[in-house]
Amino acid sequence: MPYKALVFDMDGTLVDNMNYHKQSWIELFKHHQLDLDYETFDQKYHKGSLVEIMARLFPHISDRETLREIGSYKEVLYRDLYRPHIQPIAGLESFLTQIHQRNLPMGIATMGDQHNIDFTFEALQIGPYFHSTTGGHEVVRGKPHPEIFLTAAQKIGVDPQDCLAFEDTPSGITAALQAGMDVVGVTTMFDEKTLLALGCIKTISHYKKINPDFIYN
Repeated sequence: MPYKALVFDMDGTLVDNMNYHKQSWIELFKHHQLDLDYETFDQKYHKGSLVEIMARLFPHISDRETLREIGSYKEVLYRDLYRPHIQPIAGLESFLTQIHQRNLPMGIATMGDQHNIDFTFEALQIGPYFHSTTGGHEVVRGKPHPEIFLTAAQKIGVDPQDCLAFEDTPSGITAALQAGMDVVGVTTMFDEKTLLALGCIKTISHYKKINPDFIYN
């Protein structure tokens, strides 16, 4: 059966920006004088929503709004770092145009907040292509929990099993699979072998590598 909707992650999937997120995390550690290197952070802390991550980094803080404010500072750092460099992954606009012309709805399921979504959409001018967006600020449980993909499918009004997801990380792939979606892996962070082993049905390095007809086969 052909897919009835596409659901995209954003960071590392629409834009190759993960190194700028890494830099902003390191700046946050320095700002709060946290004795933590990025590799340890990535292995032990870096999963779930921004508030969930902040709760691990600052276990003495229980107020969710305070944790959200600390996380928002990190995202401001990221946007300032990436703003001069932001660009879409090759072939993205052409691919989105072709899907949009076929009247197939598309949604976003990103752990980024609304400010990051707006920042990316305004820079790339891709807002008209998307039916709806779902950000990390709208869910309680972040990836690898499937909540964000289930929410994105619900907004579009399509059964998750009829959606094709595009993701770049193990946690995102796991979340989409647990929601019942097939997944195309984008190799900005991990190689083809790793993404296929995680359960992706196909991998691409950029959007020139996928023919829209694939969606209907």
